[in-house]
This record gives sequence, structure tokens and C-alpha cells, in this order.
Amino acid sequence: MSDAANAEPDPRSRPRPQYGEYATPEEQRARIREPAPRQEPVAPIVTDAPAGGIPSAPVVAEKRQHPVDRIITFALLAYGLVNVITSVPAFLDYGTYAETMLGLMGVDTQLSDPAAGRPWAIAAAVVLTIGWCLTTALSVWNMRRSRISWWIPLAGGIVFSLTAGALMVAPLTNDPAVWQALLDSTRL
Repeated sequence: MSDAANAEPDPRSRPRPQYGEYATPEEQRARIREPAPRQEPVAPIVTDAPAGGIPSAPVVAEKRQHPVDRIITFALLAYGLVNVITSVPAFLDYGTYAETMLGLMGVDTQLSDPAAGRPWAIAAAVVLTIGWCLTTALSVWNMRRSRISWWIPLAGGIVFSLTAGALMVAPLTNDPAVWQALLDSTRL
């Protein structure tokens, strides 16, 4: 009888553990998708006051630097600026722009009212200029917060260039002479 009392219990006869009984708190949170408690980093406080009695500012941890990201971001912003500077004068001369576009499409016609495209061209130039300014401001703000920023000028360039392009093509798509010339060119 003494041997039976001192012997270890058979692991197969032991009751099954309850759900999460052996899991760490992190594993339990991961299973139930509960966020971990957030711990804010605390900057060290300087307790030594200078002779004047005014305490110095707390020492803050150095932010991560992304030199390659900054170079790429500024290169994309510079490319965007060159694009804006060269596109705005081309947009404002809408008659020449329309002739070039129609020539690229292989359509031999003229706009019935070239002056109708001028407000669209002004709107496209404004959209492109304001878009570049907003993209630059957002990129600089993001870089100051030590975040990756190269994608902002890329996304801004795509969005605002497509918007300006759509504004520039709108008068071409609304001109009946252009539609007739397109229909005639497809019948050949």
C-alpha cells in the first residue's frame, strides 16, 4: 500500500486541462483577439536642475532616420514640380493641346469650339498645382514624424495627374465633330 501512495499518478488518468489553462496571457489574448495593454514609452526625466533653478527639458529618445526614404521622396517631389511647371503652360494653350491629342488619336479634325476647353484647362492646371502643394505638405509632415514617406508623392502624382488628364479630355469627348471623325475613322 505504501508503494501505491508514493507512486506518481498516471498522466493518462489525469483530467484534461481547461481551455487556456496552460496558455500564457499573450497566447490567450491572441486566441480571443483582445489587444494587449498598451504601454506608452516614458521619456527619462532629468532631476538635476541647473544653477538657475530651471529644470532642463527631458531627454527624448532619438527618432529613427530614413535617409534613403528622404532622398526618394524629395526626388519624386522634384519630378512632380517639373511636371507641374511644364504641364500648366501646355494646359493653358488648349487649342494646341487638343490638336496634339487628336493627332495622337489619328483623327483629322478640329474642335468645333476650342474656347470651350479653356475653363477645363484652367481647372486641370489648378488641380495639378494644388495637388502638388498638398502632396508636398503631407510628405514633409510625414517625414518630420519619422515615417516612411516615398509612397505619398507617388500616390499623389498618380491621383492628381489622372484627375487633371480627365479634365483635359472632357472637352474632347463632348465635341460632336470629334465623335463624327472618330466614327468615320473606324469605318475605314
